[in-house]
Amino acid sequence: MGEGPAAVLGETFEIDRIKDMIPHRFPMLMIDKIVDLVRDEHATGIKNVTVNEPHFQGHFPAEPVMPGVLIIEAMAQTAAVLVVATLGPEREGSLVYFMSIDAARFRKPVVPGDTVLIHVRKQRKRGNVWKFEAKAMVNHTLVAEAIFAAMIRDVPAA
Repeated sequence: MGEGPAAVLGETFEIDRIKDMIPHRFPMLMIDKIVDLVRDEHATGIKNVTVNEPHFQGHFPAEPVMPGVLIIEAMAQTAAVLVVATLGPEREGSLVYFMSIDAARFRKPVVPGDTVLIHVRKQRKRGNVWKFEAKAMVNHTLVAEAIFAAMIRDVPAA
């Protein structure tokens, strides 16, 4: 980015706050923390990959690799936190559904011990449909990227 003052980071959200904002729970909660969120613009999530995650029992026991679909899910969950933070507390717990996934590319395997930084940027919003571009990085190396659209829905009545 060049020299000059360090970039000012946006808001951060710990795991308990993330669980207030989106309905995902173990084993499908794919983000551990949000470290930089600027409402209506972008968010950066963290996924700490550990060998005791259930998908590693079968993908693949001798050489565990995080499934690409779960990396995409981590991107979507980071985007969902951005959407809820942007729209306000009354939207907490809302469901955010995939509508499309385009230009998904997997560049390098993600393995236990990796810390994945998930960078999500809003491209546009029309009504309740949002479009995002996302990049997943491990040690400053691009491991996956995608463009996707999602729709926010109200929380279903209990």
